[in-house]
This record gives sequence, structure tokens and C-alpha cells, in this order.
Amino acid sequence: MRRTTSPAAILGRALARRCPHCGCRQVFRSWLHHREACPSCGLRLDRGEPDFFVGAYTINLIAAELLVVVGGLLVLRLSWPAVPWDALMWGLAGLMVAVPVVLYPYSRQLWLATDLLFRPAESDDFLPLVTDETSCAN
Repeated sequence: MRRTTSPAAILGRALARRCPHCGCRQVFRSWLHHREACPSCGLRLDRGEPDFFVGAYTINLIAAELLVVVGGLLVLRLSWPAVPWDALMWGLAGLMVAVPVVLYPYSRQLWLATDLLFRPAESDDFLPLVTDETSCAN
């Protein structure tokens, strides 16, 4: 089940919310809920580990914090010396809630792609394909 694909292609598929292994688009049921396995190749999207999400959580937290800090510094710089402190505080608080939700599927797939780069998929990482699942339409 090993594929020879470039790291750029694997990471690009992940950032497009596709299966990093085969490129299937159907890996998420909704924005926040993913399937157990890719409907096309059968790759387990949690690699069979109950704590697999911790890496995705870390990527999401770091990216969200960086975006909020950069956004805050940008508003601060552009509005200096008359900084709208209340608007900045409430705007950044809203970003702290919204950005992790928006970035979740990307961070999850990016973590899966990174894991696949360092630990290529083996036969244990695949589930048998189920015929009643939605087939992949690349």
C-alpha cells in the first residue's frame, strides 16, 4: 500500500482537505467531523491511535495564536497612536474563538500528512473498503 509521492504533493493534498495518501476529497463528513477512513484508499485518518489528534491540536493552537498575534500587531501598527483598545481587545477575542474552528480541518490533515511523511503508511494503517460509503470523486 506504499505510494511514492513527493512531500509537496502530500502536503498540498492535506492543505486542500484531501486524503494525503490518495487525494480523495471525501475525507470530511462536515467541517468539524472526519470519516474513520478514506473512502477511496481505506487509510485510517487517525492512524489507529486514540491520541493522534494531539499533533493536530498543537498545529491548530500554534497557527491560531500566531494569526491572532500578527493581526493584533498589524492593527496596533496601522492605528498608532490612536489605538482603539476596546475594539482591538474584542476583535482579538473573537479571533481567538473563530480561528481555531476555521483552521481545524487544515491542521488535522496537515498533521496526518506530516505523520505520513515521517512514518509511511503500512498495511495496518488501512481498513477494508466499505461499499456503502460514498466513493471518492476526485
